[in-house]
Amino acid sequence: MRLQISPEEHRGRMHRAWEKARQRGLDALVLFSPSQIFYLTGFAFIPTERPIALILVEGSPVLFVPRLEEEHASAEAVVDRVVAYPEYPSEEHPMLLLANVLREMGLARACIGSDGEGYPGGMGYTGPRLVEVLPEVKVLSARDLVEEMMKIKSPAEIELIRESARWAHLAHALLQEYTRPGVLESEVAMRASFEATLVMARALGPAYRPLSWGSSGASAGYRGQVGAQSAIPHALTTHARIRPGDVLVSEASATVGGYSCELERTMVVAPVREEHRRYFSLMVGAQETALEAIRPGRSCAEVDRAVRAYFEKHGLMPYWRHHTGHALGIGVHEAPFLDIGDETIMEPGMVFSVEPGIYIPGFAGFRHSDTIVVTESGFEMLTYYPRDLESLTIAG
Repeated sequence: MRLQISPEEHRGRMHRAWEKARQRGLDALVLFSPSQIFYLTGFAFIPTERPIALILVEGSPVLFVPRLEEEHASAEAVVDRVVAYPEYPSEEHPMLLLANVLREMGLARACIGSDGEGYPGGMGYTGPRLVEVLPEVKVLSARDLVEEMMKIKSPAEIELIRESARWAHLAHALLQEYTRPGVLESEVAMRASFEATLVMARALGPAYRPLSWGSSGASAGYRGQVGAQSAIPHALTTHARIRPGDVLVSEASATVGGYSCELERTMVVAPVREEHRRYFSLMVGAQETALEAIRPGRSCAEVDRAVRAYFEKHGLMPYWRHHTGHALGIGVHEAPFLDIGDETIMEPGMVFSVEPGIYIPGFAGFRHSDTIVVTESGFEMLTYYPRDLESLTIAG
């Protein structure tokens, strides 16, 4: 299989984005979002205080980058031209230089769609908005334009996510194998992630590239969800030592060509108590309820409503903390969301995590997360790691 999106697919995406922009009466798109730039051009980069922007006009995409990214962008980005500026903040602010590029392209008085008022910043960045450096330009919000395109994954994108799932499974299997009472959560996480990534890189060969600044391959760990801390859905690693009777909520993934899956499991270190069995079973029931509700033509909200009804029926609402799931692909979280407030109609090609969780403060949390793709008749499970308690019990 091809391990990244082809240049032809990127060009097709930019053509469709331009057509959508033209239908909105826009003369150009100026995009700052790293994920949207990567989606359209294939250029993966580390976002810093230095602005990077994609200027999309009919037949001539231009990438605006700092000098340190010029060779990188020229080699990787599927664009017609790369324009580099010296540095940030430099003697002339990069946004002023971007304004000069837009003037040279005849866009000084244009109607421009953008995913923000200017470069969003971070890492100490401060700077003017587009309309402040080009007073005559009209800037309209167009963040949703590319995000809407990203909701439906192409066959090539789905294959990259499927490949991600294969290596996430290896990382998780190693994590489970190495987990035992007395070890540090960080020890087993680093060991499993290192070994899985090494095998992955060797097996896939020179063609494999993560195309992600946040991931170098496969990973698995607990991220602090150990014992009573497993009741905190987004805990942070505490280097906890695994103990008998602990509930462990794991997470595993792998990045392939800029895309990744989400695989999470609830494991229990023996001895397994009746209370563990009860909440584990209820959690699996909640996930099954969500899966049964996923069909093309239904709304995302319907899935979350079904899960909340399940929680109500079983008296679990005091232990509810979050919606049922979210889309993913390039981003760890993407739109749409399996949430009662999201009436987006599910369509074939949409990829979601399905992860309703039960969290009992002071005791434990219980959550499986699987990655699925909506199909013409229902859905396909892309992650397939065992989900039953017997398979997920760690010997004491």
